[in-house]
Amino acid sequence: MLAYVARRLVQSALILLGVSFITFLLLYVLPADPVRQIAGRSATAETVESIRRQLGLDQPFLVQYGRYLWNLAQGDFGRSYLQKTEVADLLLSRLPATLLLMVAAILCELLIGLTLGVVAALNRGRALDNVLMLSSFVTVSAPQFVVALLLLYVFAVKLGWFPIGGYGTPAHLVLPALTLGILGSGWYSRIMRSSMLDMLRADFIRTARAKGLGRARVVLGHALPNAILPIVAMIGIDIGMFMSGIVVVESVFGWPGIGQLAWQAIQRVDIPIIMGVTLVSALAIVIGNLLADLVAPAIDPRIRIR
Repeated sequence: MLAYVARRLVQSALILLGVSFITFLLLYVLPADPVRQIAGRSATAETVESIRRQLGLDQPFLVQYGRYLWNLAQGDFGRSYLQKTEVADLLLSRLPATLLLMVAAILCELLIGLTLGVVAALNRGRALDNVLMLSSFVTVSAPQFVVALLLLYVFAVKLGWFPIGGYGTPAHLVLPALTLGILGSGWYSRIMRSSMLDMLRADFIRTARAKGLGRARVVLGHALPNAILPIVAMIGIDIGMFMSGIVVVESVFGWPGIGQLAWQAIQRVDIPIIMGVTLVSALAIVIGNLLADLVAPAIDPRIRIR
């Protein structure tokens, strides 16, 4: 186990190094000039060049990247060009909101997706199965802003059940979490349906039925625990995706998370913040997948880590 974890940690470090290199290279060749964003449109050429030298952006790519890695190794994510604040402080201030939304959204995904997947599997080939699978296709295809605005209009504007936007109370969390849960539930329902169908055809399920066990006990006690294993890997991926991939939802609901911070940084070409958010997101994906691989043997003893 320790050797496996050590090997995965080394692989994770190499992945993060590759992510940082590719992201830094893309930002380096980006046509937009961050110095112009800082200096303003009316700045003279001398002012622009002075700012460029101060930030070290006049240096070759490898020099800039090497300096960034050296600072990163010391825990320094850099300083925001425009906000004049340490990137680490900005990330830490936004991280609790993102983690809260991530946990709530994953719970919504699981509650909706797993329920629909099990129901569809138990009604395979029937009209209900077709309707549920069609709805799952619609949810995974729907744009985030459409679902977000629809829920906002119905439950906040028309019914007044929840606040229009903001952060701070459980009521503010419901609509953004439900939006992400609806959008992601389609993947879970389809995977759960396929896995559940495989389990229902397994020999141990037929044996359980032959022993006279009730349908509910067979499904919930035997089939479901074994069918849920593929979902663990999806949760690990979702952890990373929610760290940076919920920009639209956070913007619509005014949720002060890392996604909104990343969107603001992209608009302003604030390279240190973009790099910081990218690395944190990549780290979340790596940790999520590692945890999924470690949890899998606990769910299914037949799986061995080698």
